[in-house]
Amino acid sequence: MTSGSADNGEDEDDLFRRVLSDAKPIKKGRPVPEHPAVKAGKKITPAFPPGKKANRVTPRPVAAPPAPKPVRELAMGDFTGMDRRTAERFRRGKLPIEGRLDLHGMYQDAAHHALTDFVTSSAAMGKRTVLVITGRGSREGSGVLRERLPQWLNQPPCRDLVVAFTGARPEHGRDGAFYVLLRRRRDRSP
Repeated sequence: MTSGSADNGEDEDDLFRRVLSDAKPIKKGRPVPEHPAVKAGKKITPAFPPGKKANRVTPRPVAAPPAPKPVRELAMGDFTGMDRRTAERFRRGKLPIEGRLDLHGMYQDAAHHALTDFVTSSAAMGKRTVLVITGRGSREGSGVLRERLPQWLNQPPCRDLVVAFTGARPEHGRDGAFYVLLRRRRDRSP
C-alpha cells in the first residue's frame, strides 16, 4: 500500500469519528417523533392496512408438478398410435431404411452401448427407419442380443426416441434383425 492511500484511510476514519462525535444512543421507551404532517393536523393514510406488514410478500402455495405419464412399454409388432398405412408399410419393410447397425459378435454391454449411441445419433440426424441386426444366435444358444433388444429399446434414452419395432423381412435378415421406427424430429424454429 502506498503512503497516499494510507493517508486517505486515516482521513476517512478521522472524518467518521468527527461525524459521530455528537451522536447519542437511542434510549428504550423514548417517544418516536411525530411525522410533520401529523403535527400540522393532517391525517396520514398508512401504505399498508392495519395488521399487514410492509415489504412482506405472502408466498403462494406451489403446486407439485404433474406426475409424468407412465410410458407405455413397447412390444415387438405393437403399432399403437400409428396410422394404419404407416404401420403396414413399416411391418412389411417398405419404409426406406436410413441406417443399419450390426451387433454380430458383440458382448451384451458393448452391444447395448452401440445400440443406444446408434438410436440417439440416428434420431438426432432425423432418420426415421433403421435396421438393427442382432443375429439369430447359435443353434444351442438362445440369441441373447435378440432377446435383450426389446428391453434395451424400452430403456432411456431409446424409449423416448422409438415409436415401434418389429422383426425384419427375409431380405433384411428375418429372425436376426429388427426394423426400428424413430420419432419424427420436431425442428423448433422461432
